Amino acid sequence: ADAGFETMVNPFGPLYNPLSVESAIKRLDSGRPFELADCVEMGAGAGLVCSWEHYTKFARPTADEFLAGANAALAEASAFWHTATRVIVVLYSAWVWEHDGRVVSNCLKRPAAEFTHRLLAPEEVKSAVGRITAAHPDKQFLWMVCPIRQGGTNVRDNTLSKATLQLGLADAPYFPAFEIVHDELRDYRFYADDLAHPSPEAVQIIWDRLIDAADPAEREAIYENERRSKTLKHRPLR
Repeated sequence: ADAGFETMVNPFGPLYNPLSVESAIKRLDSGRPFELADCVEMGAGAGLVCSWEHYTKFARPTADEFLAGANAALAEASAFWHTATRVIVVLYSAWVWEHDGRVVSNCLKRPAAEFTHRLLAPEEVKSAVGRITAAHPDKQFLWMVCPIRQGGTNVRDNTLSKATLQLGLADAPYFPAFEIVHDELRDYRFYADDLAHPSPEAVQIIWDRLIDAADPAEREAIYENERRSKTLKHRPLR
């Protein structure tokens, strides 16, 4: 917003794998509301209702409450989506969890025995990216691999996951956020205390590099909007 863009984050919460991203985009395209059949009772005694397509922050005590919130967010985002001309997609993982043969966006704290866990093939990633792009010739897509280290898995699984995403995105319009953090900065001082997330300084470096890659005319407009925003936020000492 400080840079002068009208933006919206997807209305489902964090989506980790490319197949979940594709499913979410199809939902944005159609605007089809969520129904009772989409509701799933969360596990671990949470006493909450969510869906396989949502992050757990959307969970509510009852199905009616969940559907009301989820569909309100969907309606707003779907309307915005149809006017958007540029889309940035950040892929986090090539590992997927399947429930009854369906890739889910979140396991909702359900027992692990209910799911099948597998690594997508690079061709599956490439195909999903291709389908998304082909279905939206009116939009410019920019793809990234998330530099955050994947939690809940070992180092090798994380490496395989990120490499699979890289291979799948080899021919896609790409911004090297992952490479900036891991190959250029290469220092734990650019990580947060959890040693997984980039630090605020690293995030700023990535943002600056992204703006540097923009069209020169747009770049100056972005810088001017940021300067104006900082001026408006400044409060003189009294």
